[in-house]
Amino acid sequence: MADQPFKPNGLCFSPDYRTLYVADTGRSHYPEAKSIVWAFDVQGARLSNPRTFCSMEMDGKTGMADGIRCDEAGNLWVGAGWVGDGYDGVHVFAPDGQRIGLIKLPEICANLCFGGTRRNRLFMTAGQSLYMVPVETRGAHFC
Repeated sequence: MADQPFKPNGLCFSPDYRTLYVADTGRSHYPEAKSIVWAFDVQGARLSNPRTFCSMEMDGKTGMADGIRCDEAGNLWVGAGWVGDGYDGVHVFAPDGQRIGLIKLPEICANLCFGGTRRNRLFMTAGQSLYMVPVETRGAHFC
């Protein structure tokens, strides 16, 4: 469906299912790969318009995106790490790709999901821990 990502990893759909986001962890194996999350337009069974949704660079440091999920407002929540203190955790990006939040964790966040009866609890898996924090939004999907 798409051959742009070097090493596709996490994926999720926007709340309206019109955009597919793909976390690219190619930087771990390919020096020419960028540490980004891709966005693709979904048209039936096809993907089009491949583009960089967001960069995982922050304050001159570059980690990688892993698990990703959207909230009902279209914000993308990205489990991230491989940098260390002040970076590892969950990065939150607005629908325009601008970073709007960061949940710092003491270890790499590999995956995440929204849960609870109202889907307003963010569950995060990390190297040796499972974290949960209530949030002021809801997950977009039941996946």
